[in-house]
Amino acid sequence: MAWIVLVLSGVLEAVWAAALDESDGFSRLAPSAVFLVALALSMAGLAFAMRTIPLGTAYAVWVGIGAVLTAVYAMTTGHEVASLAKVVLLGGIVACVIGLKLLE
Repeated sequence: MAWIVLVLSGVLEAVWAAALDESDGFSRLAPSAVFLVALALSMAGLAFAMRTIPLGTAYAVWVGIGAVLTAVYAMTTGHEVASLAKVVLLGGIVACVIGLKLLE
């Protein structure tokens, strides 16, 4: 259960990061509200997962999932240029996250 919550919390990290960008410095209400809700749920999920998953592993997985999804979102929406090198390196992060799960 903790791993499922951790993965969902990582997804919510990407949601709040994208909403933060869309909020235009908190000047737009809807993205600002999405940011606050997603941030709170993401942190709560991370805290819950850390009750059974060690700190280093939980945090690395949470950040890894959030970073990869945020970068993929930015590339698919045109906010960031996609390249083969970026995709390969992001794949490396995914492999590391999977490796951490397998070691746990």
